[in-house]
This record gives sequence, C-alpha cells and structure tokens, in this order.
Amino acid sequence: MGALKPWHIIVLVVVLILLFGAKRLPDAARALGRSLRIIKAETRGLADDDLNEKADAQTARAPLPQVPDSQPSPKPTVDPVQRVRDN
Repeated sequence: MGALKPWHIIVLVVVLILLFGAKRLPDAARALGRSLRIIKAETRGLADDDLNEKADAQTARAPLPQVPDSQPSPKPTVDPVQRVRDN
C-alpha cells in the first residue's frame, strides 16, 4: 500500500504542471538544486571547522618540546664604576 506505482508518479507530475505551469517547473528545480548545493557546502564547512577546532585544541594542550640551549647563558656583567662604589 505504501509503494509508489508508476501511475502515482504520473498523477503527481500532472498536478504539478497544472499548479505551477510547464515554464516554472525547470526554474523551480534549478533553484532547489542550488539551494541543496549551498546547504551541502555549508554543512561541509561546519564539519571542517569542527575538525580544525579539535586539532587546534589538541595542539594547544600538547606541551611544547624543550629545546636545549646551544650556547650557555651569558654571565651578568658588573659595571666597574658600581664595583668601586660597593668597595
């Protein structure tokens, strides 16, 4: 009872042509196709944003690698004038 038979589809097409006219149906189909493409692109963009946010969150939580110093830190220099004043 729930299956569509070929004559159901024919009746549906005839009713659509009577309601909207033969000239409007291709435009309506094109507009529907464009809308579906836009929705598909936006949902793909949202999914990509979610993946990027997860990757950013994982890299933010990961500790930064410690880079050993290639040169020893310089020793603090003492001003000769300051040394004379301290003595």
